[in-house]
Amino acid sequence: MQSVNNYPYQNNPATKDSPWLRWLFIGLAMAFMGLMLLVPLFAVFYEAFKEGWQLYLASLIEPEALAAIKLTLITAAIVLPINMIIGLAVAWLVTRYNFKGKQLLTTILDLPFSVSPVVAGLMFVLLFGANSLVGGWLESLGMQVIFATPGIVLATLFVTFPFVARELIPVMQSQGDSEEQAALILGANGWQVFWHVTLPNIKWALLYGLILTNARAMGEFGAVSVVSGHIRGETNTMPLLVEIAYNEYQFTAAFALSSLLAVLALVTLLLQYFMSDKQD
Repeated sequence: MQSVNNYPYQNNPATKDSPWLRWLFIGLAMAFMGLMLLVPLFAVFYEAFKEGWQLYLASLIEPEALAAIKLTLITAAIVLPINMIIGLAVAWLVTRYNFKGKQLLTTILDLPFSVSPVVAGLMFVLLFGANSLVGGWLESLGMQVIFATPGIVLATLFVTFPFVARELIPVMQSQGDSEEQAALILGANGWQVFWHVTLPNIKWALLYGLILTNARAMGEFGAVSVVSGHIRGETNTMPLLVEIAYNEYQFTAAFALSSLLAVLALVTLLLQYFMSDKQD
């Protein structure tokens, strides 16, 4: 048997980086991440606590801040289960059935990634505004969408829609449906196959998609800004209130809320790492 060391690519200088070049790339990458990621993050927490812990807490328990936090949590709580159900349905449709327009469907799935969030917000204003056909009809029934919580939920649903499906589709494609077919042959019904075969196989990808959805839902600014109307104490989410506080020179309040969003981002990264490790 030919020795592994005799293969030509093992001793090919083109496949080996010089130690100084490797350390140069590592140094540049670390310096970039430090300047662009870690330093701004440190600055946010520094500004938030610069005036003291008591003022930091006082900024978070103000009525406007509490209302913004509450609305952000309510929006995320509504968006997550809806995205989970729709994401599961789309992923199942794409991976388990062949039909005309399948490629078009997977392309449209990425539409929220390519459309500006501000444009998305304007679309909902045109569709559900008071002067539109649908919006006027809903308001005649006492249901206000734009400049109210339903509009914020709809805008957030649009920008977060692809995350769950995009995490599930590659996993379900790679696993195939052999286990599901075997369960059906053994007499299991559709719900039993889903709960006992499909869901255990995709649970980590599903949780990963929900984590990304939650992070985007709580941090969304552009689309929500257009449909919210910035009504104080009613339609301002945490990102919107950060902008308002900063523009009004309430820096401690702005950075206090920003620090909460930063903590959310850090927790999301930790959970992503944990989920990626579980999937591997």
